[in-house]
Amino acid sequence: MSHNDQVVVTGAGGFIAGSLVAALRNHGYRRIRAVDIKPLAYWYQRFDDVENLSLDLNEKENCEIAARGAREIYNLAANMGGMGFIEKNKAVCMLSVLINTQMLQSAVKYGATRYFYSSSACVYNGDKQKSFEAPLLKEEDAYPALAEDGYGWEKLFSERMCRHFREDFGLYTRVARFHNVYGPWGTWFGGREKAPAAICRKVIEAKLTAKHEIEIWGTGHQTRSFMYIDDCLEGVQKIMNSEILEPINLGSSEAVSINQLVDLVEGIAGIRLERKYDLDAPRGVNGRNSDNTLIKRYLNWEPSIPLQMGLEKTYAWIYDQCLAREKGAAGVVREFATISS
Repeated sequence: MSHNDQVVVTGAGGFIAGSLVAALRNHGYRRIRAVDIKPLAYWYQRFDDVENLSLDLNEKENCEIAARGAREIYNLAANMGGMGFIEKNKAVCMLSVLINTQMLQSAVKYGATRYFYSSSACVYNGDKQKSFEAPLLKEEDAYPALAEDGYGWEKLFSERMCRHFREDFGLYTRVARFHNVYGPWGTWFGGREKAPAAICRKVIEAKLTAKHEIEIWGTGHQTRSFMYIDDCLEGVQKIMNSEILEPINLGSSEAVSINQLVDLVEGIAGIRLERKYDLDAPRGVNGRNSDNTLIKRYLNWEPSIPLQMGLEKTYAWIYDQCLAREKGAAGVVREFATISS
């Protein structure tokens, strides 16, 4: 890849893809096309030296507009959110299969040479995630297939599409299974936020209102690993430039329970809260962690930013957003913050 080659990032109005655009700019890429369904004013990050397109990639003609002239495509566009969104919007999540299928077709049609697809740990067999002991999930544990209903099945199907486009059409495809990415410039309220952002916001709101209690979904014993955005971006680039053909885990192996996650955020905030557990709320599987054996074997690398460090940065950013919302600052009280540089 030359820094003058056309690079396309879909889902660029969102958290991870918007941060990927920022990283590509910092790496010297000069021709970046950023695409997202949201109006430009609602993108998390937006840059004046990037070609920013507001397009609905559920439509094939828009996928062709996005892919035209591209040498490298990063497809991170999807209908998704935290567990509260996924469990209540299964059909919407499944419809993302249109995006990846049509982006793959457009990549072949317009001669793209490399294609990255962001999959998810939600592809893993649910029977292997019944323990609270954070079972380490190997790549092979996606089969026999019993993925997260809706979102996970779409991701698993799209992984196979990438494989078959590589086998049948010679398209260079790489697939990473993301494990709970978090950090600044992500959704922090509105229903699509994930656990780290939601807990940071709840703790901050409790502190600002002096109402010292927090609602936790489920028993709090559910275990997860959480990957800071900088590790995710580095991993995406390493996987894209690797010889790894099969889908591979991209996640931290530092597992914590949701109760422990709350402990960490309370420690950052310097506050202790009364915990109220909503046992009827969406909670997902009991335990999930990333087995990083393969990525260490292939790349001699794995995500390594400690959860404490990443949470401190995330908490500080969300705290600023909450303060701005309290003051009624235009552009920050929206669900999506934007920047221009």
